[in-house]
Amino acid sequence: MNAILQAMRERRSVRKFKSDMPSKEQIDQIVEAGLYAASGLGEQASITLVITNKELRDKFAEVNRQIGGWAEGFDPFYGAPVIIVVLDRLDWATHGYDGSLVIGNMLLAAHALGLGACWIHRAKQEFEMDEFKALLASLGVTGEYEGIGHVALGYPDAPIPEPPARKDGRVFYFE
Repeated sequence: MNAILQAMRERRSVRKFKSDMPSKEQIDQIVEAGLYAASGLGEQASITLVITNKELRDKFAEVNRQIGGWAEGFDPFYGAPVIIVVLDRLDWATHGYDGSLVIGNMLLAAHALGLGACWIHRAKQEFEMDEFKALLASLGVTGEYEGIGHVALGYPDAPIPEPPARKDGRVFYFE
């Protein structure tokens, strides 16, 4: 079977990570996979933040936990040492869609490299907050952006589950 199709079948969300940091080369390959995602009219209006700094990673985790309403001490990133945040320009017609494709590419790339990853929500709410808008401004990012999602990334610390059976009745052909 084609390697890409096989990765699509085998990839699963990982919700338990080792503390070991993936290599810079692995992280860069995953980010590059996101840069090659399809985008509306080829505009490439998504931006990516790669967070390997533990202090900043933990700040994101705490704010995300609060937004999600979980008990203190819960890590919504499941211990992943790397958090990648994808944002889309709000003034672009396909915002939300483009960033979703970026994240999808990254999830597949992580799997292909033997890493684990999980899409984590609540980036939208984070980047509605002044402190996260200020973070973008500190990077020189101008304009209005919406957080699309996070990729929690690292080495899996549990076996990858088998894919569940696909539900019937979800495909319709007009021939």
